[in-house]
Amino acid sequence: MDLSVIIVNWNVAELLKACLNSVLAAPSHPYTLEIIVVDSASTDNSPEMLRSTFPQVNLLAMSENVGFTRGNNLGLAQAQGRYVMLLNPDTEVVGTALARMIAYLDENPAVGIVGPHTLNTDGSHQSTRRRFPTLAVGLFESTWAQAFAPRSIMNHYTASDMADNAIADVDWVQGSALMARREVVAQIGGLDEAYVMYSEELDWCKRAKMAGWRVVYHGGVQIVHHGGKSSEQVTARKHIHFQQSKLHYFRKYHGSAIAQLLRVWLLLNYAAQMLIEGSKALLGHKRPLRMERLRAYWQVLRSGLKVT
Repeated sequence: MDLSVIIVNWNVAELLKACLNSVLAAPSHPYTLEIIVVDSASTDNSPEMLRSTFPQVNLLAMSENVGFTRGNNLGLAQAQGRYVMLLNPDTEVVGTALARMIAYLDENPAVGIVGPHTLNTDGSHQSTRRRFPTLAVGLFESTWAQAFAPRSIMNHYTASDMADNAIADVDWVQGSALMARREVVAQIGGLDEAYVMYSEELDWCKRAKMAGWRVVYHGGVQIVHHGGKSSEQVTARKHIHFQQSKLHYFRKYHGSAIAQLLRVWLLLNYAAQMLIEGSKALLGHKRPLRMERLRAYWQVLRSGLKVT
């Protein structure tokens, strides 16, 4: 088996159907392909749809929501391919992307992980190539302060100096679509399940590079990523998982003191956001939206963003 495509699904049956149709329609000759879908106890008839419409798919139907990271590890344990691809259910493969990524890895044995050029639904560029985050990035990214971050810091982090169609070494590529060698998985193991969601691919690429593998962004192949449709269903948990994953990464690679400093800063940010949203709600400006955000931010503060 040349390629195992692993998809973790939770309540996005229609998007999953489009994703699978794109994978099955993608020319893969002369490569062989298997598809593994790990379904996290969906309630939208995803398993039934898979059994009736895609009998060729290896379905791992879970009795509980196992999360993105553990779900991918369950898929990796079943995979038979010499390459594995982690693919979000809200993506669609464009043209010969899979075959070209396999060919690229065949031709470049030092490359352990490759990620494609990702497009938004409207065809515009989606930023998925990255350099490793510094503490400055950790302080600014996904907070109200990001708008005030020095442009050079965020541009370096997002590798904005590279052309979108370039083929270039990077530090990591986002997990919405990435292909890895089986040898990488055998050497460094699966995803770190301390990351329930977010930053797990950052950590995986970090470990791969520490083990001597190259990570490459391949701008010549494309997938479309419709973006975050599973996580949109749980807004507060999305914030909590994102920030706790960030903190776990910084504790793991930069130490507990840095992680605790970052934790305090993030909690202060959410407290400040509550004050801002509360003031706007009192003034009657988009009050339903402000109240929804207040509830989400309060849940983040209540969680304490504990560092694992």
